[in-house]
Amino acid sequence: MRIIPAIDIIDGKCVRLTKGDYGTKKIYSESPLEIAKAFEASGIEYLHLVDLDGAKAQHIVNYKVLEQIASKTSLKIDFGGGLKANEDLHIAFNSGAKQITGGSIAVKDPKTFESWISKYGSAKIILGADSDNGKVSISGWTEKSKEDVIPFIKSYQKKSIQYVICTDISKDGMLEGPSIDLYKQIISECSNSSSDQSIKLIASGGISNISEIPILKEMGCEGVIIGKAIYENKITLKELEKFV
Repeated sequence: MRIIPAIDIIDGKCVRLTKGDYGTKKIYSESPLEIAKAFEASGIEYLHLVDLDGAKAQHIVNYKVLEQIASKTSLKIDFGGGLKANEDLHIAFNSGAKQITGGSIAVKDPKTFESWISKYGSAKIILGADSDNGKVSISGWTEKSKEDVIPFIKSYQKKSIQYVICTDISKDGMLEGPSIDLYKQIISECSNSSSDQSIKLIASGGISNISEIPILKEMGCEGVIIGKAIYENKITLKELEKFV
């Protein structure tokens, strides 16, 4: 299972929010690059980079941070936040992203999102399916859509999506443990069938201690995104080394 630390960006700084609420912003570093370099030094290979300014603005904003980290580390970066147009995607990949995550656009403009899957391939496009009481949340988590999470994922399975990031918003930033039951249900209901390939589920939100990681691995999660637990020293980079 891939260990994927998260860096969330506002005004070029590394921050964390609680349940996606911008009013809870806490700055952890003025230099996302230094944080990324610390991850790399611990043997970590992957990074989840979120442009929170972009999510609010509905277009890519912090691509210079992406470019800096991609050019000065060897981390494989998945990038999300505000990717709504072909030009946003072009900028993200040109700035060094290995994968991008589309959430709101997959709900609001499925034709464009499907065209991205066709153009770039399902290995480069991640479906963001963030859950607010079972409904897909969009627009930087400020809006709850009418889409139910599992049918939404299954619909994109049929369109050859492989990677899915699912954050249970009620757990995000709470350090109270991940949404085990939700992930079990997703993996069970979206497992391989004659017509669909199995998804690669990346768990996100609520990770609070190192003992939760083997549980997610045993369940069949392909990756786990860890944010606040690292920044609050609930999980150390030294502890993560045994998993990377």
